[in-house]
Amino acid sequence: MRHLAILFTAAFLIGCSATENYTQYVDPKIGSGGHGHVFVGANVPFGMVQLGPTSIPQDWDWCSGYHDSDSTVIGFSHTHLSGTGIGDLFDITVMPVTRADLTYARGKENDPESGLWSYADRTKEIARPGYYSVPLTRYGVTAELTATNRVGMHRYTFPASDEAGIVIDLMNGGCWDRPTDTFIEPCADNAVRGYRFSRGWADDQKVYFYAEFSRPYKDLNIHSIDYKPYYAKADFETREGEQIMMKVALSPVSMGNAYENMQTELPGWDFDGTVEEAEDAWDKELGRIRIETKDENARKIFYTALYHSMIAPSTFCDIDGSYRGADGEAYEDAGHQVYTTFSLWDTYRGAMPLYSIFQSERYKDFINTMLDIYRKQGKLPVWHLHGCETNCMVGNPGIPPVADAIVKGFDGIDYELAFDAMKASALRPDRGQQFRMEYGYIPCDMMNESVAYDLEYALADGALANAAKSLGKDDEHRYFLDRSKSYQHLYDPQLRFIRGKDSKGEFRQDYSPFYSSHRADDYCEGNGWQYTWLVPHDFEGLVDRFGGKDAFIEKLDSLFIVSSVIEGEEVSPDISGLIGQYAHGNEPSHHILYFYTMAGQPWKTADKVREVLSTLYSSRPDGLSGNEDVGQMSAWYILSSLGFYQVEPGTDRYWLGSPLFDKASVKVGVDGKGRDIMFNVIAQNNSDRNRYIQSVTLNGKPYAKAYIEHKDITAGSTLVLDMGPQPAIWY
Repeated sequence: MRHLAILFTAAFLIGCSATENYTQYVDPKIGSGGHGHVFVGANVPFGMVQLGPTSIPQDWDWCSGYHDSDSTVIGFSHTHLSGTGIGDLFDITVMPVTRADLTYARGKENDPESGLWSYADRTKEIARPGYYSVPLTRYGVTAELTATNRVGMHRYTFPASDEAGIVIDLMNGGCWDRPTDTFIEPCADNAVRGYRFSRGWADDQKVYFYAEFSRPYKDLNIHSIDYKPYYAKADFETREGEQIMMKVALSPVSMGNAYENMQTELPGWDFDGTVEEAEDAWDKELGRIRIETKDENARKIFYTALYHSMIAPSTFCDIDGSYRGADGEAYEDAGHQVYTTFSLWDTYRGAMPLYSIFQSERYKDFINTMLDIYRKQGKLPVWHLHGCETNCMVGNPGIPPVADAIVKGFDGIDYELAFDAMKASALRPDRGQQFRMEYGYIPCDMMNESVAYDLEYALADGALANAAKSLGKDDEHRYFLDRSKSYQHLYDPQLRFIRGKDSKGEFRQDYSPFYSSHRADDYCEGNGWQYTWLVPHDFEGLVDRFGGKDAFIEKLDSLFIVSSVIEGEEVSPDISGLIGQYAHGNEPSHHILYFYTMAGQPWKTADKVREVLSTLYSSRPDGLSGNEDVGQMSAWYILSSLGFYQVEPGTDRYWLGSPLFDKASVKVGVDGKGRDIMFNVIAQNNSDRNRYIQSVTLNGKPYAKAYIEHKDITAGSTLVLDMGPQPAIWY
């Protein structure tokens, strides 16, 4: 068996040569329909710039600025979010035009003259990693976009026109984000610079820019509203088919830094070469995970998911290392790459563990950025966006990734600082934690979403306790381990649900586990059916609440077969992707399928994982069952299709499920001689029918655990799973 595994691995690695183009398998428009909310445009992995079209609507399904159902374009913005449930950014929007009589406004689709906007000809749209192109029908201009990390590059093909121009829009006003201060000025006959300060989800955002055109403009007209320069139009005369290029560099610190970013990253005007470099950057990162499968559709879904997982966290420092801190002040080089866009309530569950495997160097930078945020604002980030704490979502989601880094043994991180950051965040008497300190749980008559807050705080305490144990901090380990049991106060043994309890110790009356309300509820984007299982840190304790594994499994089985009807008023649209009451479209459910493996019935995990992989993900524009949520929805697919998932926050264990691919090889690091360290998963006799693990070997030796540990993954090993058609237990 050992020799067979080695031969398989060698043949696989030879077959997956570095010349394979992984970007060919990516379709950026998967998730751009339905409620996926993904970014569509040009960028590089984890880049500061996300350059793409922004549409007129500012409804929920346009949080990224783009939706498959709509072809309006108000311009091409240099920052976008991907997969969020709230909109923001859209900074430094650029629109090519061929008219002098323009209305400087966002516009309305029912009024073609109401703004700068145009319809885009989606039949000629091209979207691929690092490149985007679409014709604008109103102006007869074809737009092409590409990017480096900090610079967006535009190429516009104009018709013959005496009124051609390129508009820089610093307003882009609406319900998501409004400018508080703007500045724009010419600084050469082909260049402008400025800044945009705004208030939205990020309540004090600052973006500086420097822009150049490939030839001098005829004139630059600045259009002000209420004495603030919101628009600038560079005028040109163009011949039929003439191309004008534009580069826009961003900085979170200063206009001068934006200029230096451009001079360093993109000093020339080779648009096609820049496209090639962006594609190469994507190909390098996508090639870190190589799969072998005959299912071309699954390959497409997988590499698109991997692509979507690397749009954020996004770079938030200049080429010289300077950055804007969480206190709003500018700082010099932090000693590591600084990032932003930390959607931690979503990503601590799957995306951050995924990064810890195949983006280990960046993962350390992510954690060190989070520790820097702690130093500046006194707590770990909750949902950090462009230097601003939004405090969006419940609990302490910054704790699990930091605890993970300690327990998994990452170097390059100050463990004492990391522990202090977690402890300080857990002991702050705010956001409901003061009630846990007083009552031992959060009473439902004290605050909204009390159960969701309490459960999230409990699992963060569990992760913190694990980190304390690994550091030999016995007192803290006992303290936070005890606090992590707070969910037990909320478990109702009569109804067998975790639910709201008031300050008098009485469970809420008139309770239904099917009920959910987006505005007033004990849960957050969920109901009792979904939240009763949000105890990933204390599986055995949760099983005991139910009275043992048999009763636990009986209840868990019922989750997937009860009615999918959600009761209540103003039900959150995030509760989606339903199988019974299991809601894969929202993150609190993502670990639940693996409870079967933990309970000794791994075949049920295999069945449910395969069902979700095949029915709740597709290669269509509506191919996601819920918001992408900055990589988490995709990360679940990536990890689960590889055959494992991290259930417990603050641990080094990944529980086995059912691998989708015959073979996979993951680059987990580089050894002292510069050679790639690869973790290989080989699923023998794998098929839809042969979905059940029969036996396991690790590096040729029999393996009798239901999980694989992080150290075995990162050491570079070969995990061979013998698959078959009959349910089995190998551990």
